[in-house]
Amino acid sequence: MPPQDPEIACWLARHVQPHEPMLRAWLHSRFSQGVNVDDLVQESYARVLRAQAEGAAMQSPKAFLFATARNLALDVLRHRRVAGEDHLVPIDSLDVLDEGDGIPEIADRNEKLELLTIAIQSLPDRCRQVITFRKIYGLSLKEIAARLGISEHTVSAHLNTGVRKCTEYFARHRRGEGLR
Repeated sequence: MPPQDPEIACWLARHVQPHEPMLRAWLHSRFSQGVNVDDLVQESYARVLRAQAEGAAMQSPKAFLFATARNLALDVLRHRRVAGEDHLVPIDSLDVLDEGDGIPEIADRNEKLELLTIAIQSLPDRCRQVITFRKIYGLSLKEIAARLGISEHTVSAHLNTGVRKCTEYFARHRRGEGLR
């Protein structure tokens, strides 16, 4: 059910929903068994909306969304483990927390990921679809061509254009133009 407040709905559409494909891919890669990704995404949206409505200051709605989904998935796995459903993968083997990096490294990686997300979102529709299918979902050129109903040559051209435009976007923003 969409939020009742048009302002909150607009905020959700602009700051949260564009990250859903990446969130789903990440959840599938980290929690491929034992969790219902659709339920996690839905509950994550509800919690992000609740936090936004309560006036929580969110510097990065995307980071909040991913952290919320991760915590929900871990809760589901912990609950099942306590309930005796030990056929699941042990939580310790999921490598959800990256204990090797310190706060500066994590902040830098998150900033780069945010920049990449913005760069991909700024691409023309077809380029964005091709980049997402290739880089996020790992589909082959042939699979992408079949899904989009275009030739592999066209997929390759869109991929090259998308990579070039993202590279140009990074170059512009490294010179101090900021993220937005």
